[in-house]
Formats: sequence, C-alpha cells, structure tokens
Amino acid sequence: MGSYEVHRTAYKRFGNDAGNVANYEGTRVEAYFLSAYHLIEACAARERVHINKHQRVRQALEENYFIFGEDTEAVWRAFQRIENQLRPKFTYSFSWSPEDLEEVVGNYLAIEKICLRRLG
Repeated sequence: MGSYEVHRTAYKRFGNDAGNVANYEGTRVEAYFLSAYHLIEACAARERVHINKHQRVRQALEENYFIFGEDTEAVWRAFQRIENQLRPKFTYSFSWSPEDLEEVVGNYLAIEKICLRRLG
C-alpha cells in the first residue's frame, strides 16, 4: 500500500511522460492510464482507503462513495473508458486513431480536474 505522497509523485511523473509528444502514442496512453490511477489512489489514500489494483477502481469508489461524492460515477466511468476501451487499442493492436488519443486525454483531464479539486 502506498501513501498519499507516493501516489501523488507517481501521478506527476507518469503525467509528465504522458504529455511528452516525443513519446510513442502507446507509451503516452499507458502513462495517462497510470497517472490517472495514481491520482485516484492519492485521493483514496487521503481518506485512508487503498484501492491497490486498477481493476478495483469502480468497486472501491462505489464502496467508499465519500471519496468523490457526486463525482464518483464520473471518475470511475472515465477511468474505465481509458482502461477497457481505449488503452487496449494502443497496447494490443494498431487499431487506434488520433481521435482515440484525444478521447484518452479528455477522459484523463476529466479525472484530473475532479481529483485535484478534491485534493485542494
């Protein structure tokens, strides 16, 4: 289990890699995914909740609604869109399009906005 600081640092480092347009798009998408996960974990850790696995984000957030309150569904839906529908296109095939990358970024930014608002 990582602490708030560990997750916050990972969020920033992966976020830097994600934003680096010199990186291969697949690498950037993986970095957006990992950055989002660690930012969500940072919010959870702040409330003494530890998700521990990216596959548990939805379950953990629904069980601990107080972390994001009314934004809970928006966070897990945006994360799952990246994780389950978009990321596999970049990770396992070459079937992605520039619009898919834009959608990854849009979902990431939605998560980031909510999380940073919660973290103050």
